[in-house]
Amino acid sequence: MACGDHVRIKFTGPDQGVIEAVLPRDSLLYRSDAFREKIIAANVTQIILVLAAVPSFYEELVNRCLVAAESTKIKVLIVLNKADLQAETAKAMEKLALYRELGYPLLPLSAHQDTAPLLPFLQGETSVLVGQSGMGKSSIINTLLPDIKVETREISTTLDSGKHTTTHARLYHLNPDSHIIDSPGLQEFGLHHLKPEEIDHAFIEFRPYLGQCKFNNCHHLCEPGCAVLAAVTAGKINPRRLAAYQKLIGNV
Repeated sequence: MACGDHVRIKFTGPDQGVIEAVLPRDSLLYRSDAFREKIIAANVTQIILVLAAVPSFYEELVNRCLVAAESTKIKVLIVLNKADLQAETAKAMEKLALYRELGYPLLPLSAHQDTAPLLPFLQGETSVLVGQSGMGKSSIINTLLPDIKVETREISTTLDSGKHTTTHARLYHLNPDSHIIDSPGLQEFGLHHLKPEEIDHAFIEFRPYLGQCKFNNCHHLCEPGCAVLAAVTAGKINPRRLAAYQKLIGNV
């Protein structure tokens, strides 16, 4: 079973029961390498990618999470936490402007001060918080649900990284229609289960040019007549995203 699964329960006592069946899933978010798969959550309708200026976030992880979301048709909200750190946040916003231009919603937030701007995005959704350790996922849970008191830790300024506090995914109910899952911090997001053609389709700005390349099996690396490469040269696709794609299919 996965966090977020819907199950059928048979009650065996006033406060006791047994799971009889796991119901079919509407969605499944997972990552994989060459050897195994790691389920993150089931039946989610929204991935909330939690980033922060401190510690630094990995842009490669951002791209991998977006590919995972697009491949499973789950919508994405990018949250830039610790927005009270104004100078660092301004630099991070510049870096993330590319993704907002692509159409991904980007929300600056300071979890320790106010999560009210996040509430409209949570209503009616089953959301999963995804991101590196130290980005503030558990702090967001604590502010939304102050009675929960999820453990948090200080980041390591020397290593520019966070420390794991959440060891397994857990679902919380915000209201009868809205639910949120806190997941363990990620340092990588393997996509070994995806084929190259699934990955290029997950780069949303590539889609108008797919199928227009000279060769049907074009991987958009250095092939002649590649429509994607031509779009990059014409300024219609950001070179950063092409580089991210090429790195992905070289080492999925």
